Amino acid sequence: MIKVAQCWDDGVLNDVKLADLCRKYNAKATFNLNPALHRAKERITTGWQFRDTGYYPGKLAWNEIKDVYDGFEVASHTMCHCNAGEVDDQVFLTEAVSAKVILEDLFQKPCRGFAWPCGRYTDKTADLLQAAGFAYGRTVQNTDTVSAFKHPMILHSSCHFQNPEFWNIFETAKTTDNIFYFWGHSYEMMDDENLWAAFEDKLRRLSSDPEVQWVNVIDLAE
Repeated sequence: MIKVAQCWDDGVLNDVKLADLCRKYNAKATFNLNPALHRAKERITTGWQFRDTGYYPGKLAWNEIKDVYDGFEVASHTMCHCNAGEVDDQVFLTEAVSAKVILEDLFQKPCRGFAWPCGRYTDKTADLLQAAGFAYGRTVQNTDTVSAFKHPMILHSSCHFQNPEFWNIFETAKTTDNIFYFWGHSYEMMDDENLWAAFEDKLRRLSSDPEVQWVNVIDLAE
């Protein structure tokens, strides 16, 4: 068997479609959220533009977060998507833990996962977050052996979901670590039907593989 995990960042509008696809294929997923960047009852549809494509990822309204991610795991991505090493360590810790507390209150279950905004971390902030009760912290670095982490708060993944070597990496994982962990942002598929179809094909192929066991990211750490 090979354990397969996935996670997605930022709580953007396309997560509605992504979550529905994951439900369709019974694929577990973790969504990494920034509570302070959502408006209470209104979606954000403008703002930051994705790679000058004219596509605006937007943000879900906070009052729909619970329904959109119902049945999935959620993890802290800090309150405001601040970067470790660019703000005071204690400020960063407060940002990470505050998001954790808010998500636990909203979903009424433990939230022990973390994703480093922009993949940036320091040894000090990794130690602080572990001491604060986080079980893992996902980076944006790749590894052939996900389970071989030396610090649980510095957890590398197998690849980005749009990596052109996605299936080769998956097959390699079957013979090395028996763990395949990918991540991304649903806005990277924009409204491109071909990109969404390609991703759905990934979910379909993974879910139909009798050797695949979908797990949550927290399971990889614990």
